[in-house]
Amino acid sequence: MIRAHIMPLTVLLPLVGAYFILLVGSKHRSLARNVALVTTGATFAMVCFITYLVSNQGTLFYHLGGWAPPLGIELQADPITAFLLLTFAGVSFFVILFAYDILPDEINSKVITRYYALYLVLLGALLGIVLSNDFFNMYVFLEISSIAAAALVAVNGDKLAMEASIKYLVMSTLGSGTVLMGIAGLYMVTGYLNLDYLAGALPQAYASYPLTVLMTLAMLTVGIAVKAALFPLHVWLPDAHGSAPTSSSAILSGLVVKVYIAVLLKLLYRVFPLDFLTTLPLQGSLLVMATLGIFIGSIMAIRQKDIKKMLAYSTVAQIGYVFLGIGLFSEKAMTGAILHVFNHAVMKSMLFLSVGLLIKYSGKRTIADLAGLGRVYPIPMIAFSVGALSMVGIPPLSGFISKWYLGLGALEANHLPFLLVLLLSSLLNGFYYMPIVIAGFFKKETVEIQTHKVPMGAQISLIVLIGATFFFGLFSNIVVDFLAPTVQGLFEVFGGGI
Repeated sequence: MIRAHIMPLTVLLPLVGAYFILLVGSKHRSLARNVALVTTGATFAMVCFITYLVSNQGTLFYHLGGWAPPLGIELQADPITAFLLLTFAGVSFFVILFAYDILPDEINSKVITRYYALYLVLLGALLGIVLSNDFFNMYVFLEISSIAAAALVAVNGDKLAMEASIKYLVMSTLGSGTVLMGIAGLYMVTGYLNLDYLAGALPQAYASYPLTVLMTLAMLTVGIAVKAALFPLHVWLPDAHGSAPTSSSAILSGLVVKVYIAVLLKLLYRVFPLDFLTTLPLQGSLLVMATLGIFIGSIMAIRQKDIKKMLAYSTVAQIGYVFLGIGLFSEKAMTGAILHVFNHAVMKSMLFLSVGLLIKYSGKRTIADLAGLGRVYPIPMIAFSVGALSMVGIPPLSGFISKWYLGLGALEANHLPFLLVLLLSSLLNGFYYMPIVIAGFFKKETVEIQTHKVPMGAQISLIVLIGATFFFGLFSNIVVDFLAPTVQGLFEVFGGGI
């Protein structure tokens, strides 16, 4: 029974957990975090089972209510989908495990129940976006995730958090509106919302309504770029991620901006033929915006004195890497982009979580005040250092692997200047990460530091994330081999033009 309905249950479980927390959590606040932890853990286990099924049986399909598309709602899980599901569910579980003992000290106890409920709603929406095989349900989950994410930013209720949340909500709404108009345009010219039926009907639609199809592609791409914080549409991200609680910053920077990239992947590689896309200025636009995002995000990160703002601007640069991989339109680059979605989710979550602990125990947010903390709190600073080195692209860490495949993709696509982009960007990453690592272990403390015991849940989460960074760097072939047939299929299926 569960096996047959595993995909919808995976989306439903976090939503049921959120409802249960709101139902009983106000009277039993300690129960809320236990329910959130168990629910995210169970969701992660179900996602692992989906991945096992996909690896053994191939692509999975599920029709809600037994109604087949195009009338019914379809969920689909292929290797890329399963890998993204593992990324979102796995990181979410270890973030909530980290927050188990930390969160009560970061936010008002009166809103902690609602925080956990919103967290589960966000997780359910992220998984729903990844699994959905039609634009209507994808859009519904996009809106749910946007509202939940904005609420997680504003949960503290202070002026900066509220301002950042409103800015995020306004920009997200603009992006959502643009996406909705694009979806409406596609439905108008094809009569379908299911991705497979859309792909089949698009050639005839383009022959009859070429301008409409081009406009819908432009609106969808721009709307997704706003929500994914691609430069120069990133203006909401630094304030939102810098003002949120530690667990919110980790989930927002590590996961939320990535789910919109999953939508873009489905749009560009499953609906529109690649040789059609290469005739448009889309590829050039993506590559230019990605390159600017990589450099300007890194330069802005170098200029920051607040450590969380620095990490937020770093995310702008890292999003540029993913869009660079998508825009190169090559198999190796696509593999690198998908790998970087995972690697950045792990690395950036680890960075935000470790910094959250250092801020909590030192009472300081400025980069200069973190000097010497590595000798007092070794696990958080080691976690930060591993994440920082992986961001720079030092082998054998996982960040090196995704950059390696992006470089191979640039060679494969005959876009050699982007090799230089990758090399220079790694150098810039070193400029703002390495001084923090060196100062954390080898410089004298600039503030008085009191020793506190790091909670066990936080230690386990950081150790697991450190282990994942090394494991997926040393054994990246496991993931690459898992993804390779699907990535190759994307480029083979859409060989013909519109």
